Amino acid sequence: MSLIIIGSVAFDAIETPFGKTDKIVGGAATYAGLAASYFYKDVKIVGVVGDDFTQGNIDILNNHGIDTEGLQVKQGEKSFFWSGKYHNDMNSRDTLITELNVLADFDPVIPESYQDCEYLMLGNLTPQVQQTVIKRLKNRPKLIVMDTMNFWMDIAMDDLLETIKMVDVLTINDEEARQLSGEYSLMKAATKILTMGPKYLIIKKGEHGALLFHQDQVFSTPALPLAEVFDPTGAGDTFAGGFIGYMAKVGTINFNNMKNAIIFGSALASFCVEKFGTERILNLTDAQIEERIKEFVKLSSFTI
Repeated sequence: MSLIIIGSVAFDAIETPFGKTDKIVGGAATYAGLAASYFYKDVKIVGVVGDDFTQGNIDILNNHGIDTEGLQVKQGEKSFFWSGKYHNDMNSRDTLITELNVLADFDPVIPESYQDCEYLMLGNLTPQVQQTVIKRLKNRPKLIVMDTMNFWMDIAMDDLLETIKMVDVLTINDEEARQLSGEYSLMKAATKILTMGPKYLIIKKGEHGALLFHQDQVFSTPALPLAEVFDPTGAGDTFAGGFIGYMAKVGTINFNNMKNAIIFGSALASFCVEKFGTERILNLTDAQIEERIKEFVKLSSFTI
């Protein structure tokens, strides 16, 4: 049974206080797919690129065992491109260039071989595209996780609310949670958002960790303190990929497993920020991931 990840597969150009890159492979589905592949071996991607995205670029995914049959290659067109510059605090950035290109009229195609989907990660795309993917699957997946952003809250709130009703887990950051709910307190925001449809809510707080909500249960995980953060791009998508990859691995959906999944997702995200783009998460070992998980356990383990 497969794990499908839908999202952008793209090129990024990034500048931070630690340096800058030319065009490198990025995109939400790329980061999430790579992260998920460390925990689950049947990861499939739905996305679209132009013919400037070479076979060598696609092999970055294939070499991790990721199925790219659902990745459309549009001849004569260009891939989505984003360029950004991070400020010294690394929490804020300026978008320099956004070129939607093939993503502007993306119509997701679900190959027949993808119809065994049990786990679905809806990366940050238009709510309409996210809905289309769900509707084009013959059977509802066992677990649907959705990521979104404040941009869609600004321009497509009705579609967004309709999509949120269709998913099991919603993952957003603290600013987006406040905007979606109209509540400043994250506890009140979570209570309100959970009435919109999802059974679980993850609120990401960047360098301050993440919160998991389900009914009257709350779990908080810290972020790993790092001496240097080279590039935060893709960290949230890496977190989401690690989260759903772990959930697919364990196969049982409950609050306790989701608590563990948040730790595993956070661990992958902590690797991601240590280098530019996907460089750090391309060749991790099981031992490195296990050691990083232990560091997270130490952060929040104590005896009274």
